[in-house]
Amino acid sequence: MATESTAPHVKPGFFRSFVDHPASVNETYAQHARFAFGFSASLFMAAFAALVHALIPPLFETTASRKIKAIHAQIEARHPHGERLDAD
Repeated sequence: MATESTAPHVKPGFFRSFVDHPASVNETYAQHARFAFGFSASLFMAAFAALVHALIPPLFETTASRKIKAIHAQIEARHPHGERLDAD
């Protein structure tokens, strides 16, 4: 019967991903969370602008597309040349 290692540096299953995934993109958990929350906020703002534009076309005519282009540029700057550091 195999037993799980109880060494302090080995974290079991799901909880290991809280450290492993951010590390795969050269970030700590806190750094990765901050980026992800900012990314989420940017997407919400773009979605809101698109929703308002759908209802009132003269408003936010290019806001959503500009925001999405800025988000894309931010992601590209983090991982230039299309390189991926993880297998997700």
